[in-house]
Amino acid sequence: MKLDCIGFGALNLDKLYRVEQIAKAGEESFIIGYEEHLGGSAANTIVGLSRLGNKVGFIGKVSDDEGGRRQIQSFIDEGIDVSGVIKVEAGRSGIVVGFVDSLGERTLYVDPGVNDTLEFEEIELAYAASAKFLHITSFVGENPFQAQRRLLEALPSIRATLDPGGLYARKGLQAMRPFLRRSYVAFPNENELRLLTGEGVEDGSKVLLHEGVDIVAVKLGERGCFVTDGRESYFVPTFKVEVVDTTGAGDAFCAGFLHGLIAGKDIYECGRLGNLVASKKLSKPGARAGLPRLQDLET
Repeated sequence: MKLDCIGFGALNLDKLYRVEQIAKAGEESFIIGYEEHLGGSAANTIVGLSRLGNKVGFIGKVSDDEGGRRQIQSFIDEGIDVSGVIKVEAGRSGIVVGFVDSLGERTLYVDPGVNDTLEFEEIELAYAASAKFLHITSFVGENPFQAQRRLLEALPSIRATLDPGGLYARKGLQAMRPFLRRSYVAFPNENELRLLTGEGVEDGSKVLLHEGVDIVAVKLGERGCFVTDGRESYFVPTFKVEVVDTTGAGDAFCAGFLHGLIAGKDIYECGRLGNLVASKKLSKPGARAGLPRLQDLET
């Protein structure tokens, strides 16, 4: 089965505490509410792509516990192929503890669990090669990082896309070169771009293009995005919405942008679709609840 996109990243159960304010060191705050949501950056993007009508799958690792079983069942319910998800008896599935304030801003703490035991040898190469795009996001540990690197080496013809997140951006340009030279699209936010390159939006994007990235799409939050392929460059404005929760907004942007790529759209339209899908997500708590269906993009 030919898939449009396969995600490859950590699978986590998000435990989100809604708080009066996010406390700094030495400060106190109080909890207003608590919610649980399934998460993981690549997983959220793949759910978004599936809801937009794309054929998608996933490579990741879970334990046979409540969190792992919920992840797999959720993928099945969303129409996502789960044959690339590795299931093990031992250990625990990943958990993220998050704190979200009244403005929708957040801070996250990651407990990776079995995510960080994923090895290259556990991945079925034929499955990974079956997609038009392979969307890569970060893990905490070194094992899955090296597994991703080796997979890119083993599949030289796959079109990889990279959402580095803070974890991979902090590794720096040298460590990320094997990923960047194989990335058809890189999706850093402004801070991650600066961590990687030491430069701002436009100059930092030029650095990534020089490293081998074909398209750079920089997520700028309420300012929209900046997209460039080295020939054309655009600042694409966002859609104004009431923000409930920013959790997963960047993942939603990637889903919209990749949806545009799969449909053969130009980079400006891909950026616009990324902004649109992200704006829909912002209206609901958690990373996935607000992800739109295809018909929702027409409203």
